[in-house]
Amino acid sequence: MADLNEAPRPESEGGQPGGSSSGQPDVGSPAVRRSESEGGQPDGYSSPHESAADASQSEGSVPAAEPPPDPEDGGGEVKSFLEHLEDLRWVLIKSGTALVIAMIVCLLAGNQVVKVLIWPLERSGANITLLFLDPAGPFIASLHLALFGGMILGAPFIFYYIVEFVMPALKIKEKKYFRMALTIGGGLFMIGVFFSYFIIMPLALNAAIQYSHWLLGPSATAAANQWRAETYFSFVSKFMLGMGLGFELPVVLLTLVKIGILDHRKLAAFRRYMIVLNLILGALLTTPEVLTQVLMAVPLQVLYEISVWIAWYWERQAKRRLEAAEKSRRAG
Repeated sequence: MADLNEAPRPESEGGQPGGSSSGQPDVGSPAVRRSESEGGQPDGYSSPHESAADASQSEGSVPAAEPPPDPEDGGGEVKSFLEHLEDLRWVLIKSGTALVIAMIVCLLAGNQVVKVLIWPLERSGANITLLFLDPAGPFIASLHLALFGGMILGAPFIFYYIVEFVMPALKIKEKKYFRMALTIGGGLFMIGVFFSYFIIMPLALNAAIQYSHWLLGPSATAAANQWRAETYFSFVSKFMLGMGLGFELPVVLLTLVKIGILDHRKLAAFRRYMIVLNLILGALLTTPEVLTQVLMAVPLQVLYEISVWIAWYWERQAKRRLEAAEKSRRAG
């Protein structure tokens, strides 16, 4: 029998006796007192200390670590503008000194340089006599030989000083490409010089002699087989230097492809203009007759076609790498 003196417990607004409207148990209930006596917290209750600890833990959480930088993207030492100017000044001084020393060597060994330049004329089988028609001719010819010979002889040293100036500013990947381009470019330059010296030059000189005999006809005399020495030396030197520079075309084009200025489609579209440009270059650097122009334009056009195919191959390889990376990403 219930005790009539015990007052009924009031119901909450939600209709649950002894409970709070928020759904948390009554602190004064026996269950809560029993839980507190056991050292715990009532269900659904969090102390201010735990909330502050959770907040401090969320605020102090360490963000996701970024991927480490690629070691090959690192560059060299950072210098100020004045330090770069100082380095450039020393590069110009050392390059100029190397060029002057090479010119002096070629000037002192002028007779040996003349023998090297006369060899294509002798190989052509023509009976040509080189003459100086004025007192200043030998000195002008010696200066021309010293200039062109000094440029060729001092080129390795000048390139070394330029590389020494540029390399610290490049990244590791760029240094690899730069070394590769320098090596291939030097090899192509020497191939162009040798190609013109051993193959094109004798044919061009022989064609010039045959044309002069045809032009003068039976009235040709011994004077037709006499050439100005300084003109011949200048022609041969420019011919070899121009052919060597022309063989640098693939290095220039592929460098522009690597940095994104050109691509395979642009090179293929420019093919017809390149044919005309090579013929014009052959006309400027060789004798005016057609055979020599074609002999010079053909290897330059072949090098251009090789550059087009290499650019196509690079684009194809890059596309395959992107497709492989996309497949691996989807699979992962």
